[in-house]
Amino acid sequence: MAMTTEAERPIRTLKDVARLAGVNAATVSRALANSPLVNEQTRRRIIDIAAEHGFRPNLMARKLRTQRTGVIGVAVPLGHERRQHLSDPFFMALLGHLADGITERGYDVMLSRVVPDADDWLDELAMSGTLDGVLLIGQSDQLAVIETVAARYRPLVVWGSALPGQRHCAVGVDNFAGGRLAGERLIERGCRRLAFMGEIRTLELIERHRGLCAAANAAGLPPPVQLDTHLASDIMAAEIAANLDRVDDIDGIAAASDVIALATIEALEARGRRVPDDIAVTGFDDLPLAAQTRVRLTTVRQDLAAGAAAMLDALFNRIAGADAPSVEMTPELIIRDSA
Repeated sequence: MAMTTEAERPIRTLKDVARLAGVNAATVSRALANSPLVNEQTRRRIIDIAAEHGFRPNLMARKLRTQRTGVIGVAVPLGHERRQHLSDPFFMALLGHLADGITERGYDVMLSRVVPDADDWLDELAMSGTLDGVLLIGQSDQLAVIETVAARYRPLVVWGSALPGQRHCAVGVDNFAGGRLAGERLIERGCRRLAFMGEIRTLELIERHRGLCAAANAAGLPPPVQLDTHLASDIMAAEIAANLDRVDDIDGIAAASDVIALATIEALEARGRRVPDDIAVTGFDDLPLAAQTRVRLTTVRQDLAAGAAAMLDALFNRIAGADAPSVEMTPELIIRDSA
């Protein structure tokens, strides 16, 4: 009966690769993880041997050793707007930057659209044992829930506003300053009867509305009219139309988002109102579509690429055990056709 040679033995474990490479199993593990502790020549020899024999490390065993799952959860809480979809252009833009950054770090992404029916939704997500960290896109109306979980779960970072004394780590633009920039631009154009087109049930939009009101007050103008408009695309157009039908003396509209602003411009033009000649309109976000429409949108820019990078830096610092404070970015007014 023929004897199996050393080279013919099946390669099933790190020790098998180590035997062929003439090193120990720990060196093989480090080499396959691209550790800088292994010199390039040795690392390349080990990788070539593993590839030649079709060896792949047992990922589950590695996760058990490192106490890491290799998965980051990205969740969009929709307590304030249950009909909003992940296909919303803002969500898609920010999610794209986050997903790219997560996968570039060698992690997988688990995406969730959460409509909170109980206060334990974030607890279940964070404490499930399947995630190394959680990113939330928006605070919605769930600020109290987020604060409670943040007290005992460190690898949690949220896109949203940062308030004095806030426990959870938030990354986002100064929404109050952004709302004020939009108001000041409308007033600079000569608008004297302002309106805010959007809901004020979430912290970010509340702050944008407050900034607009501050600009009006500083100019000696009456408080802007708040025209309640949901962010859900299936009802947005009808609500904007109804709002425009009940006010006829508005000459400047600051919309809560670019999507609302563009829908508002469409509704105004359907009524024979010219933008910006008859009425000026501003948005908020500076999504790519803001510069691609026939009436290009004047808007307040929040740098989503930089914001996503800051969220990821904060999250992975927290995963590593370091602290990471909230980040408040400076908004920028982008002037185009609509105002």
